[in-house]
Amino acid sequence: MSRNAEALATIRARAGAAPVTLGLILGSGLGHLAHAVEGVAIPYGDLPGFPHAGVSGHNPHLHIGELEGVRVAVFGAREHFYENGNAAAMRPALEVLRDLGAGQLIVTNAAGSMRPDIPPGDLMLLSDHINYNGRNPLIGEPTDARFVPMTEAHDPGIRAGLRASAEALGIALKDGVYAWYSGPSFETPAEIRMLKLLGADAVGMSTVPEIILARFLGLRVAAISTVTNMAAGMSDENISHEHSKAMAPLGAAKLERILRHYLRGLR
Repeated sequence: MSRNAEALATIRARAGAAPVTLGLILGSGLGHLAHAVEGVAIPYGDLPGFPHAGVSGHNPHLHIGELEGVRVAVFGAREHFYENGNAAAMRPALEVLRDLGAGQLIVTNAAGSMRPDIPPGDLMLLSDHINYNGRNPLIGEPTDARFVPMTEAHDPGIRAGLRASAEALGIALKDGVYAWYSGPSFETPAEIRMLKLLGADAVGMSTVPEIILARFLGLRVAAISTVTNMAAGMSDENISHEHSKAMAPLGAAKLERILRHYLRGLR
């Protein structure tokens, strides 16, 4: 039995065989949303092939069950590229998500803003991304499926639904371009100036590999950033991981409301 088949069998044995509608990858500050799922929580360690997720503030469990009346699979943590240098670390988990029947994936993250009109505590709906890291999770894939078109990688339909939910709730949700930086060190002011010239609006250390993998696997995908800080050189604030964790809940409360409203529309 393959690792994915073994993980799938474990999930179905504990959570039932009913198909999942949507997957959700939680970024910093959203961990509590996983515990709102009415179902089961399975440690990543019990699921062969699932990522090592060693970043403080994350919850390495797969939560399967109902959220706002929709059957979901919520990933409480992700493995970042900077942990082991593996851009494809989330591939087995997303393959299992596809095999669970999900057609949609929503990815969330914490990010640094380069736009004064998207300050800490605000949200940004990704309209596109820049793979500034340069690594690709499909390197080594032997089939022609590796040539994935990325023109509309950020699904217009899901994005429209998330924007409609934000408008219905009166929550500001601006569009923007996200740049993936490898980390774990933060960017320099010069790098931020370069990324602004390239057209980026926010920068972070995740999400882009998951979007590429989702499109490769045939999943529709969209992503939202919670802004935790202004990027280097944009303000006098002290940028740190602890600062990001402290600021993440400000935007996470808004993001949770948007996600719950969006899910109610899928029932």
